[in-house]
Amino acid sequence: MKQDSSKKAGTARSGLVSLYTKLVLIIFVLIIALMVVTGVFLTRGVSSFYTNEFYDQMQEVFSSVGLAEDLRESAAAGDYEHMAAIIRTYAGQLGIDSGTRNFHILSGDTGAWLAGSTQPENGIEITPNIVTAIEGGNGYAYDPGADYMDVALPIDGGSTGYIIYVVDNKSTMTSLNDQLISIIVDALIVGLVISVLLCLILARAITSPIQDLTRAAEKVAGGDFTDKVENDSKDEIGVLTRTFNDMAGQLEDTLDDLTKSEQMRREFVANVSHELRTPITSVRSYAETLEDEPDMPEDTRQRFLEVILNESDRMTKIVQDLLTLSRFDAGSIEFSFAEFSFEKSVRDVYNAMAMEAQAHGHHFVLELEPDIPKIRGDRQRVEQVLINMVSNAVKYTKDGGRISVSAGTKNGEVWCSVRDNGIGIPAEDTQKVFDRFYRVDKARSRESGGTGLGLSIAQEIVVRHGGHIELQSRLGHGTVITVYLPVEGPSDEKQR
Repeated sequence: MKQDSSKKAGTARSGLVSLYTKLVLIIFVLIIALMVVTGVFLTRGVSSFYTNEFYDQMQEVFSSVGLAEDLRESAAAGDYEHMAAIIRTYAGQLGIDSGTRNFHILSGDTGAWLAGSTQPENGIEITPNIVTAIEGGNGYAYDPGADYMDVALPIDGGSTGYIIYVVDNKSTMTSLNDQLISIIVDALIVGLVISVLLCLILARAITSPIQDLTRAAEKVAGGDFTDKVENDSKDEIGVLTRTFNDMAGQLEDTLDDLTKSEQMRREFVANVSHELRTPITSVRSYAETLEDEPDMPEDTRQRFLEVILNESDRMTKIVQDLLTLSRFDAGSIEFSFAEFSFEKSVRDVYNAMAMEAQAHGHHFVLELEPDIPKIRGDRQRVEQVLINMVSNAVKYTKDGGRISVSAGTKNGEVWCSVRDNGIGIPAEDTQKVFDRFYRVDKARSRESGGTGLGLSIAQEIVVRHGGHIELQSRLGHGTVITVYLPVEGPSDEKQR
């Protein structure tokens, strides 16, 4: 089963992309996406800035009153060469150069080239702005899809008029964008190299404790709880690690408890079987003897019948005690809590057990402190506990021994102690006396009809009352057992 769970875990891991790889890929994608978005915004920003700057510059220069007057005077005289000379004086303000931005003087009716900063080899291409100027309007329109920017302004004069035409082939903007893209690509490469290192560090920092947790979880799944994950960090993974360790510890404790419970169950079944088999065997043996020997003497027959009755009573007592403990385990025992005199209960138990103690020649004494308060509890069950304590003292004390019963109150509790000078209990067994079917002297217990369940039942009753039992004993020197019960009774929770 453990091997199967380990194999399944290994198969599941082999079919999945590791978290480490996922983190690295995610960071790679994020960096590339960031660079692409940055590049798009930068290039668009440069294009927009360069375009706006071109048209703003054109409008600012050509809106000059002096320039307009000079151009109109030259146009009226039909001197387009002088118009070109005037434009050249403004070349710096217009950003005119022979490489990327040029100006031209065109015919106002056909758009034919007349003069300019450079003469085109194939003439001037008639653009939408030139058409607008021919029609008498100012051509400032911009076409984002075109590979140029241009401005065409009509100048009245002469027979046909003229058009001042400025065109920019965008090479400066393209060069600038190319440089930006080159810078972005270089930054992307450097960023990727740096990010690889950071990814490795970050991914390892995140996945390493998770891998440790995975290995520990596999061991836990295989039944090995010895491997604890070490992680002192204060983040979520540290909290998860500590929670996992706590869970593994609790699971280990639970499995230990289950193992102990199973062992106790087996021992309990074995003890019950043994305890019932002994009287059943005796009853069957004596009954068969009575059946096989009809002429048995009457006194012998009577003695056999007494043995059968005693063993039957013993089996009945075992079954009743087992049923009581079973009801305790199931939580179905009901208590009748009421106020009663604890002192009177101790006296009644003492008086009820006096004859049995005297039959064994015991010196049996009662010692009570004054002003023992009444308590709240189930009187019948409390007296059952006290009777069990005194009965055990009588059973396990040799004839002619000394047994004392004392009671008092202290710190909101009443107590009753039974002391004897009997056979005592070995030190290593003092914690076992409340285990089911435990006996100090098994042979003597069976002779006296003991089942080994009395103290187990007594402890259950005392705990349900919110109290506790203490036991002190020395082998060969006797035992002292004391029960403590709260005066106010148990809490509501313990009553339930």
